[in-house]
Amino acid sequence: MSRVSWWVSKVRQTWRYLRARVDPAERAELRRWLTAAEWRCFEAMPVVDQRHGLDVVAWLRRAGVEDRDVLVAGLLHDAGKGDVGLLARIVFSLGEGVGPWVVQLARRLPGMAPALDRLRDHPARSAALAAAAGCSPRTVALIRAGDGGSDDPAGPLLRWADEAS
Repeated sequence: MSRVSWWVSKVRQTWRYLRARVDPAERAELRRWLTAAEWRCFEAMPVVDQRHGLDVVAWLRRAGVEDRDVLVAGLLHDAGKGDVGLLARIVFSLGEGVGPWVVQLARRLPGMAPALDRLRDHPARSAALAAAAGCSPRTVALIRAGDGGSDDPAGPLLRWADEAS
């Protein structure tokens, strides 16, 4: 990805963060296919991560994915981020794109270190929440793998859907 396209994608993500909403019809649809525990896990997520999870599921479905394990993984893969706020998300992204020194410097700000740690560790945290919600071992493994490391053929699809959404 070029430097310009990276910045464009980050501006787009920030805009989506500021405008994130979940329609009542989308919530009703989820209630039809999620278990009660999965629904509670989704509902506990900040609306920005709910919106992103729904967008990932929509991307997967457009790609022809109907496997429930993969769809639930796409929906809940960011459940462990928690309400870290926009500033921590921006700092974390800058750390990935510009260099880790950005994160190290920002960790000195009050309250920033725990938020950055949650962002760094969110695949494991999200997987633990999915397991606690009774998700299948495959769903949990796909979430835990995060951006890579999964032997499951659905792993790359999830990564592409995550990056595209």
